[in-house]
Amino acid sequence: MRFPPRITRIGASAAVLSALLVGGTVSATTAHAAVGSICYGDLPTQAYTTLDLIEQGGPFPYSQDGAVFQNREGVLPRQSTGYYHEYTVKTPGSSTRGARRVVTGKQTDEDYYTADHYATFDLIDYDC
Repeated sequence: MRFPPRITRIGASAAVLSALLVGGTVSATTAHAAVGSICYGDLPTQAYTTLDLIEQGGPFPYSQDGAVFQNREGVLPRQSTGYYHEYTVKTPGSSTRGARRVVTGKQTDEDYYTADHYATFDLIDYDC
C-alpha cells in the first residue's frame, strides 16, 4: 500500500513551519514532496533481508551494494556526494540485480525504497 507524500522528519517539518511563519515558500525538496512513504510492514520480504544486511554491515550479495548513490535523477532531496548509498533488493526469478533497491541516507532511519530503478522513491516509515 502506498501512502501520499508527507513530511516525516522533524528537520523538514521545522523548515516548512519556518518558511510559512515568515511568509516564504516551501520547495518540493524541502518538503520531500517528490518522495512518497511506505510502511515498513508493506515492503516486499526481500527488502527486510537487505535492511538486515545493512544493519549488520554485510556481507552483501552484490559487489555494487554499499556504493555511493549519486541521485542523478534528482528525486531524493539534494545532498552532498557520498550522503546516499544503494543496496540491492533481490527480485525473485530475476537473473540480474533487478530494479529494486534500498537507498540509505546518513541520518537515522533515512531509508528509501524504490521498485522501479530510481524513478520513484518511498521513505520507509518504521512506525507503522
